[in-house]
Formats: sequence, structure tokens, C-alpha cells
Amino acid sequence: MNMQTQAPAAGATAQAGRGMVGLVVTLFFAWGFVTVLNDPLIAKLKGLFALNYTEAMLTQFAFFLGYFVVSAPAGAIIGRFGYVRSIALGLAIMAAGYLGFAPAARAASFPGFLVALFFVAGGITILQVAANPYIAVLGSAATSHSRLTLAQAFNSFGTFVGPFIGSLFILQNGVASPNFSDPVALAAARVQEAEIVQRPFLVLAAILVLFAALFWALRNAPGPRAHAHSPNPFRRDLLGKPRLMFGVVCIFVYVGAEVSIGSGLTNYLMQPSVLGTQAAQLGVRVAAWFGRANAFNAAQMAGMLVSVYWGLAMVGRFLGSFALARVTPGKMLAFNALMAGALALTSGLSLGVVAAVAVLAVGLANSIMFPTIFTLALEGLGDETPNGSALLCMAIVGGAIVPVIYGKAADMMGLAHALVVPVVCYLIIAAYGLKTARGLAN
Repeated sequence: MNMQTQAPAAGATAQAGRGMVGLVVTLFFAWGFVTVLNDPLIAKLKGLFALNYTEAMLTQFAFFLGYFVVSAPAGAIIGRFGYVRSIALGLAIMAAGYLGFAPAARAASFPGFLVALFFVAGGITILQVAANPYIAVLGSAATSHSRLTLAQAFNSFGTFVGPFIGSLFILQNGVASPNFSDPVALAAARVQEAEIVQRPFLVLAAILVLFAALFWALRNAPGPRAHAHSPNPFRRDLLGKPRLMFGVVCIFVYVGAEVSIGSGLTNYLMQPSVLGTQAAQLGVRVAAWFGRANAFNAAQMAGMLVSVYWGLAMVGRFLGSFALARVTPGKMLAFNALMAGALALTSGLSLGVVAAVAVLAVGLANSIMFPTIFTLALEGLGDETPNGSALLCMAIVGGAIVPVIYGKAADMMGLAHALVVPVVCYLIIAAYGLKTARGLAN
């Protein structure tokens, strides 16, 4: 059944648009913020449950699997219920996922946290699929690009502040594993630590419930309508397009590389061969700067530094938007991918501050890759653009698969040498950039 009725009058739509833009922009900040909370959470869960790196990366596997599973149904949900109702539903599912942290904490259950994160990701997926087109049509077509750019800027700001704030609360007791030989005492210690971990997420759940209620209250406000459609991205003629399918591979490996580095960054920076005791010393200085009596621990400081990784990506998007107007996108993509690979390799082969600075600088090189791959892959698709976009969005599942490979490599070779996994990913992306710059057919 198609929920669409006649479009509201232009004046009513414009008025509703002015009232809704601020709310929708806030959503972009929110899902950027909550997505990167996984970075300090992984470091905490790894220590709390005495996991190896492969097991710890199952956190991202569960999260990004949610994107893969829910992406296709999300389009149907939006076509059936419209933008605003779908946004309310996405927020409610996110809140339910975070509320699932409570039973997971009481049971000190790592699988319980994974199930909860799967639901959080499902809610975020519905939110993204609804909010991106919705903000584009909230107002005149002439200003749609500026609205979407503003929203994406707030999304990047959310990824910048998320690790900083998350590390303050999630890593307040460090990342060391509870050291008890008695199974009962060990279980009690894990429950105690897990309950500390859950608190910021329960606060987030309460905020998300309020936002869901607000959007539900606005569900009948005049505004643009969604169009019901049933895309079929798996037709043979579409799957046979080299430019699109190479782009799908690149989205897969890009998201995988970006998430792998971010997920392992807290543990990587804490290593004695990288920052080690310097992280704790930095925690003393930063605490003094904030006027705190108690120093930030090494885990908190390493987690806070992850914000630099995501913050440089935010800065790079602004710089990249300027550069892409003057440089061939394929060449720009190849340059950034080679730079990211060189920085990751440099970090893996270096020690101390050099290793730390190099790996954090990968964020700057990452900045333009996702949107550039996306647009290059869709060039020339015409009416098939929605189907091509669906394939590219499904390729985000690379954030589930590649980090597990990275974790396995870290268990075998150590975190430094495991950086070879994202290096290989960046080389694939560089090849795509060069191929498209030379006119890869679609």
C-alpha cells in the first residue's frame, strides 16, 4: 500500500521545512556521535571480557551487519510510512538497542552487547536512509546542497566529539582485565564494570526516546512525501558494469579500513612501543589544563586522541570540497588513498610519537574517499542510480568483515604489523581512482 497522498501546498512545505531542518541536522550529529562510541567501547569490552583482537572486532561485525541487513527493508519502510514516521521508528529502535545494554551488563554477557549493538545499527540505518533524502527536499531545490552539506558537517562534528566524550565515561577505570582466580569474584567484577559501561548508553537511550516522541508528534506536519519504490540492484546488466562494481568493492574496503584503524586505535596508542607511559603523562597535563584534581588515565587519553583521527577527517572534507572543484576526482582519490596507505605503513614500521602521528593523520587522508568513490561509481547510471546507490550502501558491510580480518592479523602479528590490512585496502582504492581518471567504463 502506498501511503502517498497529494503533495502539500508549497507554502506549507516551506514552512514545515524551516521548522524541521534544525531537528534533522541534529540527527546527523547524533548518528555520527553514537557510531564512533564503538571505538572506546571495543577497547573496554576487550579488557573486560579478556578477548583477543579477533573477538573484540566482533563488536564492529555485529554493528555493521545491522547496516547490511536493514538497508533494503529501510527503503520499503520509508515508502510505506513516510519520512517522519520512519525517523521516529529509527530513533526508537536505536533507543531499544541501547536499553539492551542493561540486561547485557547485569549478565556480564559479551554476546548480549553484540545483539544490542545490532539493533542500534538497524535504527541508525533507517535514520540515515530517511534523513539524507528528507533534508534534501526540506525547502527549495536551489538550497538543497547547502542543507545537506550543513548536515554532513554536523555528522562529522559528531564523529569528532564522540570518542572524546565516550572515553571520559567508558574508559574511566581503564581497560585492564579483572584479575580474579575465583570465578564468582571474576563474574562479580565484570558485572560491576559492565554496569559502569552501560550508564552513558542508558542516558543516550533516554535522549533518543525523547527525540522519537518529538518526531512522532510531528508525524502529520505538512511536508515532502516519500515515494514508495522497490529497487532491484541485483539485475545482471547492473552487476556487469565495471565502474559501479569496482566502486562497490572500494566502498567495502574503504569502510573496512577506516573502521579497522579507528577500532584498534585506543589499544594501539596505549602500546609501550607507541605512546605507552606518555599517554598517562599526557593525562596528568590535560587534567591540570581542565582544572581536574584527578588525572585522566592512559586509556582515557588514548581514547580521546581517537577524536583527532575523526576530527582530521572532518577538516579534510572541508578542504577536499575546495580541492575537488579544481582536481580530477579520480586523481584526488588515488592521491589520498596512496597517502593513507603510506601513513599507515609508516606508523606500522615506526615507534613512539612518529607512529602515533602517522596513524592519526590517516584520518585526514580518509576524508574525501567515501563520497568520491560513491559519486564516481554512480556516474552515467541515469535511471539506474537508485539501484546503484543501493549496492554501494550494502557494501558498507565491509565495516563488519575487514575489522575481523584486521583483528585476526593483530592476534597473529601484533597491531602494528596488522596495519598491512588497511594498506592493502587503500591500494585497491588508489587503483580505482587511477582507473576512473583514465576513463573506466560504466
